[in-house]
Amino acid sequence: MRVRLNVLMTALCRALPAFVLVMASVAAHDAVAESFDAFIAALWTDAQAQGITRANFDLALAGVTPDARVIGAMQHQPEYGKPFGAYVGSMVSTSRVAIGQRKAAQWSDTLQAVLQKFGVDGAILISIWGIESSFGDGADRWDVFRSIATLAYARFQPPYFHDELLSAMKILQGSHIRRQQFLGSWAGAMGQTQFMPSSYLKYAVDFDGDGRADIWTSVPDVLASMGNYLQKHGWQPGLPWGFEVTLPPGFDYRSSRNSFRGWLAQGLARADGGLLPAQGDAILFFPSGASGPAFLVTQNFIVLKAYNNSDAYALAVADLADRIHGAGQIHATWPTNDFQPSRDQRIALQHKLAVLGYQIKDFDGHFDFDLRDNVRDLQRKFGMIPDGRPNLSLFERLGINVR
Repeated sequence: MRVRLNVLMTALCRALPAFVLVMASVAAHDAVAESFDAFIAALWTDAQAQGITRANFDLALAGVTPDARVIGAMQHQPEYGKPFGAYVGSMVSTSRVAIGQRKAAQWSDTLQAVLQKFGVDGAILISIWGIESSFGDGADRWDVFRSIATLAYARFQPPYFHDELLSAMKILQGSHIRRQQFLGSWAGAMGQTQFMPSSYLKYAVDFDGDGRADIWTSVPDVLASMGNYLQKHGWQPGLPWGFEVTLPPGFDYRSSRNSFRGWLAQGLARADGGLLPAQGDAILFFPSGASGPAFLVTQNFIVLKAYNNSDAYALAVADLADRIHGAGQIHATWPTNDFQPSRDQRIALQHKLAVLGYQIKDFDGHFDFDLRDNVRDLQRKFGMIPDGRPNLSLFERLGINVR
């Protein structure tokens, strides 16, 4: 899945100089090519132990060599460093909304069947489909085996890509797709769902009844596989992802978590004039700080981040789904001076928070809502608005270079 790829990007960036040297050597020296042959020879021992036949092993890797182009592809990470409003706007375009609505109507029977089986709202699935693969029109053209073998050979994040390569061979051996159709992203995310091979083996669903789970060409299989993934990661049927809210005058920005009843008592209201749910809990989220839109988000928003661990991605999926349902645009104006830290800056903040005694779960550059509560605490101590959004002033106050 893309979520796992996002977690890995930081380490790949840090390994970039050595990786470039490896790839340059691949192009220039036969000795390194022989080293790749040695890597393949060692891989066969592991593949054989997992029941992969020699014929399928050879079929998967026939003509495969390391691919230096993965470096250039790796450097494009649109979810980070880009203002929230600009990112969401680019993902939730007028044309994508219109196509999404047509797709939702076209596949309404399938979406209803998926809803009954997996409990996931059809507009959410259409939204993910649109953002991940432009509803199947944005087909990937990278050879999955070559991409994954390149990263496994570079010893990047072992044993992740090594194991993904073996998972891809299992898919091939299971006759789920022909070798020449084994296409995906630069790092091996496959098909219209953008599943990594291990995710395919866990979550891909044969929903059209043809005997194989086809996330490349079968729309029913694509929609059901995404529904299965979200269900397995904790999607709660009937629970909204959240919604935009307005705040009362004098609101205490230190508040971040409450029940819907509690938020109502604090004076929050839905921006669209609707009612807050009578039951359930929600987190108050300011993607661009207190001067921008505010949202109450639920557990289902966090589940969307399981698909791609990015607040910007999850909000784009959620907003597009709402628009497919016929809702209007986000009401509040996105600030024009919306500083969004790069991945390296996010990692630096995580390390600084750890030094200051805050509990940090990992140092991969991804912000969860616990980290945003830590930011709120620091903002309060520094006399800033405690909205949980690490802005430029906070980075400068902490001595983190952002220039």
